[in-house]
Amino acid sequence: MAAGKKKQSDLSGPFGFAPYKEKKGEEYMNDKQETHFRGILGAWKKELMEEVDRTVHHMKDEAANFPDPNDRATQESEFSLELRTRDRERKLIKKIEETLNLIDAHEYGYCEACGVEIGIRRLEARPTATLCIDCKTLDEIREKQMS
Repeated sequence: MAAGKKKQSDLSGPFGFAPYKEKKGEEYMNDKQETHFRGILGAWKKELMEEVDRTVHHMKDEAANFPDPNDRATQESEFSLELRTRDRERKLIKKIEETLNLIDAHEYGYCEACGVEIGIRRLEARPTATLCIDCKTLDEIREKQMS
């Protein structure tokens, strides 16, 4: 393997970040772990922001006043779907910013319901997670019973 090149398996984590390798006896949510998740969240936010920019440019470039009502309806439908997707991503960007604030306050990685450690692997799967797996499971059961 050439110097400076990473194996594909090293980059299997989110956004090209290698999964965090915990050391035996390492303190949970230490500076290295916070830096790791700050990097993941920053890359995710950057990717979402770039997608917003692409959408704006796409909608400006593709906007046309088609004489055929069917063509116009198709375009409006596509734009509507794209805008709904961007709205979900806008909410996700807000959640990423809130998560970055938790890291800055050294409160990241702990369940907001019971206070236990959420866990490195769960946070790598869902970096904006605020509940441990047990509390999330209970939350989903309650949600299912309410609907």
